[in-house]
Amino acid sequence: MIRILLAEDEQAMREYLARALEKSGYEVVSVDRGTDAAPLLEESHFDLLLTDIVMPEMDGIELARHCARVSPKTEVMFITGFSGVALRAGQSMPQAKVLSKPFHLKDLVLEVERLFNKEAASGQL
Repeated sequence: MIRILLAEDEQAMREYLARALEKSGYEVVSVDRGTDAAPLLEESHFDLLLTDIVMPEMDGIELARHCARVSPKTEVMFITGFSGVALRAGQSMPQAKVLSKPFHLKDLVLEVERLFNKEAASGQL
C-alpha cells in the first residue's frame, strides 16, 4: 500500500485531504506542521510527502529539502493557496508537483495516481 505523509496546518483541510486519500486506498499519516513531519520521515518509509508550503515553524519547502536528504526516494507534492509561493516551490524543487488551492479532491487523487502509475510503468521497462 502506498504511504503518504500529509503536512497541512489547517485542520479542516488536513482532515478533508486525508479522508479523500484514504477512501482512494492510500495509507495516510497526517500532521499539522513540518516540525512534526520531519522526524517521521527519518523513522518510517513514506512513498509521498504531500505538504502545504506555508506552515508555522518549518515551511513545506524546508520540509521537502529535509525529505530529500533523509528519504531521497520519497516523492514530493506541494499544495498552496499562494501563486508566488507556488512559483518559489517549483524553482526550489523542480521535480515536485505543485497543486494550487482551490483544487478538487479528484484532481489531487488523479495527480497521486499519475505519479505512482508513472513509476510503476517505468519500473516495468
